[in-house]
Amino acid sequence: MSTTPSGAGDRLVQVGAIVFFIGALATLVTVAPLFLGTDPFPSIAYAVCMLMGLGFLIAAAGVVRSVWKNSPKRAAAR
Repeated sequence: MSTTPSGAGDRLVQVGAIVFFIGALATLVTVAPLFLGTDPFPSIAYAVCMLMGLGFLIAAAGVVRSVWKNSPKRAAAR
């Protein structure tokens, strides 16, 4: 178990990673019928694939928040 205190954006990075992997899994499932020669999924399945990009943005926001909170200028002002 880690004794390191949680950073400002750690939770956002974790949630972003989960959303990203759900989107990646949806992308794999959506592309599979194209290789298997079966009928493609409906359009909503392709919309779920957008979770991959959303997860990346959420994780990036967590990284930016961590950097912002731990910047030397802000640490000196405290």
